[in-house]
Amino acid sequence: MKNKLKMLMALSLSVVLAACGGKGADKGEEAAADPGDVSGKISVQVEKEWMDHYEKAAERVKEKYPNAEIELKEVGAFDHLDILDQTDANNEDVADLFAIPADRLVGLVNNDILGAIDSKALADEIGGWDDFDAGIGGNFNIDGEYFAFPYNIETLITYVNKKNAEEKGVDLSKPIELNDVADESTVLLPIFDAWYGVAATNSSNIELLGKDDQGNLFSDLTKDWKDLEPEKQATIKALYEYWKKHNDAGTQLFDPDAGWGYIDDTFKEGKGGVARIGGAWDAAPISEQAGEGNLEVYPIDNITIAGKPLNHWQGGWGLAINARIEEDANKKAIANEMIKQIVNPEFAIDLYKSTGKILENVKNEDYQASDLADSDKAIIEATIKSYETAPARPLFKEWGDVWDTYKNAILSWNSVKPANEEEAYNQLKASFDSMMANFSK
Repeated sequence: MKNKLKMLMALSLSVVLAACGGKGADKGEEAAADPGDVSGKISVQVEKEWMDHYEKAAERVKEKYPNAEIELKEVGAFDHLDILDQTDANNEDVADLFAIPADRLVGLVNNDILGAIDSKALADEIGGWDDFDAGIGGNFNIDGEYFAFPYNIETLITYVNKKNAEEKGVDLSKPIELNDVADESTVLLPIFDAWYGVAATNSSNIELLGKDDQGNLFSDLTKDWKDLEPEKQATIKALYEYWKKHNDAGTQLFDPDAGWGYIDDTFKEGKGGVARIGGAWDAAPISEQAGEGNLEVYPIDNITIAGKPLNHWQGGWGLAINARIEEDANKKAIANEMIKQIVNPEFAIDLYKSTGKILENVKNEDYQASDLADSDKAIIEATIKSYETAPARPLFKEWGDVWDTYKNAILSWNSVKPANEEEAYNQLKASFDSMMANFSK
């Protein structure tokens, strides 16, 4: 299926439609060249909250393809992925067009779930990219083919409780340096979780797991302490000192079960929490915790560690088509048009209002000039600025082993009680040495 697509995808959409038609029939080939004759039914996965935007997008698709049928299947994105994990692309409960997080791409492609997309042609039609492959679009490229089209960008940002900052005398006109905070509750970082912990390790370019130019796996955390670069040693020391402050104070931050509740409670007005990191999707509960009028939003670099700004990943979601329709030119044409209308920059504000999703190909100033609430504009601005400086998220399958390796190593400090940063690092090294050894078996 993919080999056939390699030939097809070199053609423009119009040529594909004219040449392939409705499954190869002569009549279909002639009809597919005229949008009025493109027909077929596709199903589209949509979450309940997204329905309004998707219904309007479907209406615009039908303006171009009047004979198209679009079934909107109300199902959560992760629930839909669960169905895929348990069955395959031919399951009727699996949609023809659906949203996927970037980190699931490789596994879905390897399982022959996804059909290739002529993303460059779509991007040219949609517009807004200076360098399509430099952003999330490039993350969806495997061996020269694109298997999803950019939906939205994601990265972590900084949330601040300004009331608590005032009470603690924290100057919000400059970044908050973790090493300079005497009170352990001022900055709330769940660094035991690698999803958040990488914001610290990325600050000094610590590679938890990478691939060199020859495709060989490596990790900075297998180096001996004396061989670790000074700026990376400084980051490890800052993480250790942060753990030690919480351990000495007896807080629950480094309890993987109770830590989240501790962060949420401490961020409330009068509880001392000034800054925490999270995604745009966390805004509603975090705002409620901070109290009315108390929340301010900044890019992630408003917190520094050992003098280096926190830096997360360029993450995001894509829109993917089911492999079962990749050779049906009519259905594929409808799916491509649906993608175009979902992420149509003209309706970027409506998309955000309906889904909370931020488009990579829409500039911050366009969002700022909209009728969105000031709080939404602040979240969008912080997300875009944080995303622009972030490295690409690693998507190769082996990275999945890092999650537990990192978490277990950090949490081992609770029982080992390292006396200094080098002893703390040795716990990390032991865990990553073991992980790397498993890859070579």
